[in-house]
Amino acid sequence: MTHSSEALSAAVLEALGGYDTPTICNAMEIVAPERRLIGYTTKPLVCPFPDLPAIVGYARTATIRSVVASGLPAAEQAARRIAYYDYVGTGPGPRISVIQDIDGADVGYGAFWGEVQSAVHKALGCVGVVTDGSIRDIPQWAEGFQALAGSLGPSHAYVHAESFGGEVRVAGMTVRSGDLIHADQHGAVVIPLDIAAKLPDAAELCGRRETPILDIARSTSFSLEKLKAALKQASEIH
Repeated sequence: MTHSSEALSAAVLEALGGYDTPTICNAMEIVAPERRLIGYTTKPLVCPFPDLPAIVGYARTATIRSVVASGLPAAEQAARRIAYYDYVGTGPGPRISVIQDIDGADVGYGAFWGEVQSAVHKALGCVGVVTDGSIRDIPQWAEGFQALAGSLGPSHAYVHAESFGGEVRVAGMTVRSGDLIHADQHGAVVIPLDIAAKLPDAAELCGRRETPILDIARSTSFSLEKLKAALKQASEIH
C-alpha cells in the first residue's frame, strides 16, 4: 500500500472544496484535457445526503465481500481490522474512503457501511465514502459524513474487508491509495496532485465563460440573435 507522498496546502484543498464536482471536471478539461474520458465515476451512485457540500480528501482504498464469510481465524480477523483502521487513520488528511465491492453479480449484498462505520471513519479523519457496495442506517449515519454508494440495503450479511491499500475501481473510477478525490452528490473524480493548484483558476474561467450565456438564456428579452452574440462573447473569454 502507498500513502500520498506529498500533501497539498490547506488553502488549495479549501479552494477545491468551494466548487461542485461537475465544475471541477469542467476545469480539468482545460488543465488536463487528456483526462476528459478517465478518472471519474461513470455509473450512477446513491447519495442520501445531496445537500452536503463537496468533499476533498486523500483516498483510503479497500475491497470488501459479503456473500461468503472470511476464512481467517477470529484473532487474525481482529488483527486485520486494527491494521485497516491504522491505515485509514494515518497519513495526510482529510481522507476519503474508497471501497470496491468484489462480489460480482452480488455486489451490494451486504452493507459494510452504516451507523458504526460512518462514526468510526469520521473519527479517524475521513470526510466521506465512495463505494459501489451498499450502505444502511441512513437516519443514524454520522452527521456531515458524505456517502456515495451503489445501493441501500438492510443487512451486512458476511461483509468483511478482503484487502486494503491497493488499487480499486468504483463505478468506473480507478483509484490508488493516496489519490486526491473530489466528490459530491453527482459523483467523484480523481485530481492529479500536480494540477490540483491550477483548478480553482480554471473553474473561475469556466464560470466567466458560462455567465453571458446564462444571462441571456434567463433573460426575459431572450432571442436567438442575442444567444449567438453571447456564445461569441463566451468564446473570447480567456
